[in-house]
Amino acid sequence: MLRTRIIPCLLLRDSSLVKPTKFDKFTYIGDPLNTCRIFNELEVDEMMILDITASREGREPNYKILGSLVSECFMPLSYGGGITSLEQTEKLFFTGFEKIVLNSILFSKPQLILDIANTFGSQSIVASIDVRKGLLSGYTVYSHSGTQKQKVKLLEWAKYVEELGAGEIILTNIDREGTWSGFDTSLVKMVSDAVGIPVIAHGGAGRIEHIAEVVTNGSASAVSIGSMVVFQNKGMGVLVNFPDKKQLDSALNRK
Repeated sequence: MLRTRIIPCLLLRDSSLVKPTKFDKFTYIGDPLNTCRIFNELEVDEMMILDITASREGREPNYKILGSLVSECFMPLSYGGGITSLEQTEKLFFTGFEKIVLNSILFSKPQLILDIANTFGSQSIVASIDVRKGLLSGYTVYSHSGTQKQKVKLLEWAKYVEELGAGEIILTNIDREGTWSGFDTSLVKMVSDAVGIPVIAHGGAGRIEHIAEVVTNGSASAVSIGSMVVFQNKGMGVLVNFPDKKQLDSALNRK
């Protein structure tokens, strides 16, 4: 059985790290380079960096900042935000990123997944799916940092990006993100059961028990966490940290 990955997710806004709640109400976290240095000391296995305004602003990735981050980080890195072409992907991989995360561009240019998969392999692609749950039932898919509603059905879209060549899906319930209230386990379970690729649960982690629940009951292959690794606790100040590995191993029955 593969070891469950716990992935810190850092959000870039301009040249700073921030942490929103429900994709809104940003809290300033600090300098991305210093944060990466701390995660090096904490021996984090993997990290995800997302530029949350690049696609909305129609701009390319900030290669200068990303190059500096790669030079400071000693763990595998994935990056998402503003990627619209195979050439940009090549530049990011050349910079040192191992995976790229695609979301907004897929609604206008789904062929990009196929192009990247054919060139670099499916293992290099993470498809990001952001959703909100309706008042009555069902989930609506959003893009551009939760600002644009998409006319696709969730499970059909998840299967479609898999068929195109995505190697993983990171799945976020926008209304859980940054709330510390736990993951939408039923959502993660539904998508995990519908596809044959790993699903990374994201949005809502507040305790180690939440991580264990979404893995055990939601069939998440990996878990991405944000607030838990940049704040002391809910409603408290910034403190870059990582859950105790012994407690994680015990909760996840890892050896």
